[in-house]
Amino acid sequence: MQVKAGECIETLVKNTKQELAFCDSSDFNSWKKQIRAKFIELTGIKNIEKNICPLNVDIEKEEKKEGYTQIRFTFESEIGSVCPCYLLIPEGAKEKLPVVITLQGHSSGFHNSIAEPKTPEEEDYALGRGAFAVQAVKEGYIALAIEQRGMGERRPNESNRIGAQMCGFTSLCDFMLGRTVLGERCWDVSRAIDALAKFELCDLDKIAITGNSGGGTMSFYAACYDDRIKLSVPSCAFCSYATSILNVHHCSCNYIPNAFNYFEMQDLSCMLTPRKVVFINGVEDTIFPIHGVRNAFETVKKIFAKAGVQDNCALVETPKGHYWCVDIVWPTIKAEMQKLGWIK
Repeated sequence: MQVKAGECIETLVKNTKQELAFCDSSDFNSWKKQIRAKFIELTGIKNIEKNICPLNVDIEKEEKKEGYTQIRFTFESEIGSVCPCYLLIPEGAKEKLPVVITLQGHSSGFHNSIAEPKTPEEEDYALGRGAFAVQAVKEGYIALAIEQRGMGERRPNESNRIGAQMCGFTSLCDFMLGRTVLGERCWDVSRAIDALAKFELCDLDKIAITGNSGGGTMSFYAACYDDRIKLSVPSCAFCSYATSILNVHHCSCNYIPNAFNYFEMQDLSCMLTPRKVVFINGVEDTIFPIHGVRNAFETVKKIFAKAGVQDNCALVETPKGHYWCVDIVWPTIKAEMQKLGWIK
């Protein structure tokens, strides 16, 4: 008998029926509450919430840049976890402005978002398409860049954890502690929004979030968790679990233990209603295959229709692969902000 690697997983994925899968005949609000409760349970957020502490916002540095002011600050997300951030405010701003939270994925860190490469190898990316926060402030928004757990400055201490260069080690430890990195990152984004209250020019009623790859992943999940985020624009991150997360190798920070027994990624979009979400995906993306994206989005459309806000979700396809398309992301965000009445 020929042995096929992963055959049991393939069979399980094919035969699993999610207990909380979307059903058009179900009571929507009741189902949405069940999904949220299970999401908070499985991501370990309910355990993270128990470790809350005062924010202790600390403004470390303020610099004048060309066309904007850049503020570096930190806050305590939970006991034992300090989260560094950069806030970029357009020059001459006198009234409150929309805030765009920008999240790097698996890069060397959020310094790329502010166009400050630390090595020659980073220059092309950090001074070009990887400068998410700088792009946002140049569009006229306040930009918030957050260092995600397990990345950049928040990587595990490499001096005593051999091979722990990225967030995989952190996520595996979290599994042992009844947590997930995904849940911790949701929590960090939510606490960062709390911290924005310290900065009077931030309009906390007009918050958008975007990022690519791992940053896109959190642009989706963080908006699911915190409904103060009114517009979510994940790039190169949305796809059915069956087609991507359970079929293509990803960093362990993408995984939620036991989740597939309850919901698919598209089912979670109910938590975004009645707010807005625009998924940006590349037709050539090999780790988030476009056929899985399209199939998942069909369910999203049904969910938003059931919520009575069928116009509040969209899928934008780019001709690229796993790639942050500057010329597509920002016009998309601008158009959605105009629809919301945030900008002219």
